[in-house]
Amino acid sequence: MELPLVVGVDGSDSSLEAVDWAVDEAARHGLSLRLVFASLWERYEGVRPSFSTDRTADKVMAEHIAASCAERARLRNPEVKVSTEVLPEDPASALLHTAHESFALVTGSRGRGEIAGMLLGSVSLTVAAHAVCPVVVVRGRRRSEQGSHGAVVVGVGDTTDGSAAVRFAVREAEARGCALHAVRAWRHRAHEHTDSPLIADDATASEDERASALLTEALRDAAGDHPQVDVRRQAVEGPAHKVLLDASAGADLVVVGALRRQGHFGLQLGRTAHALLHHADCPVAVVPQRA
Repeated sequence: MELPLVVGVDGSDSSLEAVDWAVDEAARHGLSLRLVFASLWERYEGVRPSFSTDRTADKVMAEHIAASCAERARLRNPEVKVSTEVLPEDPASALLHTAHESFALVTGSRGRGEIAGMLLGSVSLTVAAHAVCPVVVVRGRRRSEQGSHGAVVVGVGDTTDGSAAVRFAVREAEARGCALHAVRAWRHRAHEHTDSPLIADDATASEDERASALLTEALRDAAGDHPQVDVRRQAVEGPAHKVLLDASAGADLVVVGALRRQGHFGLQLGRTAHALLHHADCPVAVVPQRA
């Protein structure tokens, strides 16, 4: 049985964009769609008689938002099965709890009531940093959200720590029928700086070759299992977060891995994932990988 694609909704414009993106994603993968609205309205209800069956105004509003989002999803694609759930819980906690039974979690980049000028909402950041399943934060330009570029970008790191991200990206490119751009950023090693142009050129060539070899190794199994996907490898000199931010301008989705270390309770996002979630020009998928 396929796990559902779960979307956090709150009625904001950002969450409505996330619903639209998720409907198209669910259709591509043949998944059902589950819309989750979570709020701590019960904490603020005040004292009510225990025998009362009346619903609070906040709960009515929550149910209305969930139903409206479901109707929006059905109008966008009637063939996608849609369900809703309204939970009296902190939004981030509710979504993290659903992650264990989700194909992926989808959120908008900013929630209802977020401070003006924020680059990324607190719920989206928390979920992306802790979820045990892939998290997609829908952000960026309209053309990217609509999948008009025909490319999925995946950042490839030094080790197999990003293998889950590579597998996710290959499957995503296959489902979309588009090219996969695998990008590996590299930097000159400190001890290789020299005044000799010949030695500098040799060092550059060596680092470029190493990066290309890492790309080939990282993609070997995943690409081999999906031979129909057009995989394009690119080694680029520069900081990884800047290289991938540049690549996001021509992508429909950028995919990065995030290590999940057992017993670690802080934000489990590297610098690259953090930068993309705040600044990318397209939706960002953060795929967890156990350390």
